[in-house]
Amino acid sequence: MNIDKSQIIELLKSQGNSDKADQAESELPDTVDTEQHAGLLAKLGIDPQDLLGKLPGGLGGFGG
Repeated sequence: MNIDKSQIIELLKSQGNSDKADQAESELPDTVDTEQHAGLLAKLGIDPQDLLGKLPGGLGGFGG
């Protein structure tokens, strides 16, 4: 699934992870593919399935 980088950055900031948000800003492409970029997301401490459940817009619903 593709997610806009800005959504990931906002999620990290909302969790108080400004350092990781800065890292995401510099390392992630503008559109993040949760499968293709799973390694980068993991480095930032983000589980792609967990990420999908936390994003606004009703994307949560995977895995219950």
